[in-house]
Amino acid sequence: MNETRYVVAIVDDDPRLLESMGDLLESAGYVARGFPSAGSLLVSGLSDLDLLITDIGMPGIDGFELRDLVRKSRPDLPVFLITGRHEIADQGRAQGGGGFFRKPFDAQALLTAIANALRQSRDGG
Repeated sequence: MNETRYVVAIVDDDPRLLESMGDLLESAGYVARGFPSAGSLLVSGLSDLDLLITDIGMPGIDGFELRDLVRKSRPDLPVFLITGRHEIADQGRAQGGGGFFRKPFDAQALLTAIANALRQSRDGG
């Protein structure tokens, strides 16, 4: 039985979120890879990723900048933005393309959105 396990990268400077989201994704059958910064993800590379979830408000390269960098090299990679800062959540650039979630988010809604994004990506949509 050769079942493909999708690889989901999580970028957030909160180690508790990395751990809990990693547990959630792994319990749903995904391979979760946590990164404490955008720079650490970029050094690791994007080639084996199937989806990226990134916090917006991080020091250095923030989630918006990371999304833009990823789109240049992997325009097909689904990118979800997350934030606990609700004033940012209402900005137009937060809503543009891909998934967007406010912390705390509904775990089942996130898993459903991930499954849908991966299905669309796999089907070429």
